[in-house]
Amino acid sequence: MATARARLRIFHDRRDAGQALASAVAALRLEDPVVLGLPRGGVPVAYEVARALGAPLDVLVARKIGAPGNPEFAIGAVAEGGARVLDHESIGALLISHEELEHAIADARAEVDARVERYRDRAPPLSLQGRTVVVVDDGLATGATARAAVRAVREHAPQRVVLAVPVGSPRAVELLTPEVDDVVCVEVPGGAWAVGYWYEHFGQTSDHEVLELLRRAGMPAAAPAAAADPDQPLRRSASIELGDPRLALQGDLVVPDHAIGLVIFAHGSGSSRHSPRNRHVAQLLNAGGLATLLIDLLTPDEERDRGNVFDIALLARRLVAATAWAREQAELAALPVGYFGASTGAAAALWAAADAGERVRAVVSRGGRPDLATARLHAVTAPVLLIVGGHDSLVLDLNREAIGHLQAPSQLTIVPGATHLFEEPGALDEIARLATGWFTRHLARRDRG
Repeated sequence: MATARARLRIFHDRRDAGQALASAVAALRLEDPVVLGLPRGGVPVAYEVARALGAPLDVLVARKIGAPGNPEFAIGAVAEGGARVLDHESIGALLISHEELEHAIADARAEVDARVERYRDRAPPLSLQGRTVVVVDDGLATGATARAAVRAVREHAPQRVVLAVPVGSPRAVELLTPEVDDVVCVEVPGGAWAVGYWYEHFGQTSDHEVLELLRRAGMPAAAPAAAADPDQPLRRSASIELGDPRLALQGDLVVPDHAIGLVIFAHGSGSSRHSPRNRHVAQLLNAGGLATLLIDLLTPDEERDRGNVFDIALLARRLVAATAWAREQAELAALPVGYFGASTGAAAALWAAADAGERVRAVVSRGGRPDLATARLHAVTAPVLLIVGGHDSLVLDLNREAIGHLQAPSQLTIVPGATHLFEEPGALDEIARLATGWFTRHLARRDRG
């Protein structure tokens, strides 16, 4: 599917283009997105898209294959992982020999490898398996580089691939549409064509700019690119081992300066630590002085078994293990812990709170299923806030019943007009406001009064 606007515009710069593109991509309401920018010029655009979606940002390195004697003329493209696209018509018209072509491909691959090393510093790329991948560039001229990038993405078994650009030639958009699930292109102008025509400022993006944007987005390998900013929170990936390297849980940790507590998130079935809804709430908790740890309680292999997804006792054990892991981290050891659970994750959070006892000081449930943890509700000692949408009648009844089983201080708060996923405007902000207040009240360290 290709989308475009009827009225053409000139973008001020890549940031302006990224903000316009972000609005168009957000309208798709993508589930579990990860954003990949094509360096270098695509990264400033991708940064704005990732920020708007609350999604992680990574690079996908692709490079055009320049024609022998005229390296600015693309005869194809290569991408990290080995994917490549060749323009056989141009190769034939230019009478390029097999040896010349192989040499040009080798040069392009060498540049791809050098950039991967430069941008990632041997850190692994983000996992794309089963996720919605948004591939972003600053524009499509021939589309060769984007095609190589998309083919590289396909090798990682994503659930959905979206190609997103601020501007693209009609021919390139037409060629790329069959390669992806969606094409989002803000402008598709005809006539004489070059990406730079549609920007007021289209200077080259430097490697330093790419690394700085990746650092701001929390990509661990990019952290050495600039001195640490004391006003920025600590961001890093977390790997929580469970006694077997194959069972390491992956997480994303954010610790604001002078954090008053740590909130560990447990997502619901069919979601992941990359859930835009949970990440949005986590960002607002961070702004309120709370550290957050978003984790996947199951490995990708385990998630394929639907029985594991609804094994609340298993999920609770994993959550308790994550709590123990946090106690071993220097930046987290002194922080009191709370749980934020969504849907079935709320049941896991309540069960884990019962097992963890005084190690957990507060629990917040968003649209939760406490009925799945009924057998353990009486053992919960931490104060519990249950938040339910006013139009989520079934879950509302389940939460009202759960209040009767809880012995700990508890409160049921209804968000008027909200449905189960709290997709209504302002609903998630209200969730974050309520959760911040609850956690601040119950996690504030006692030595601060």
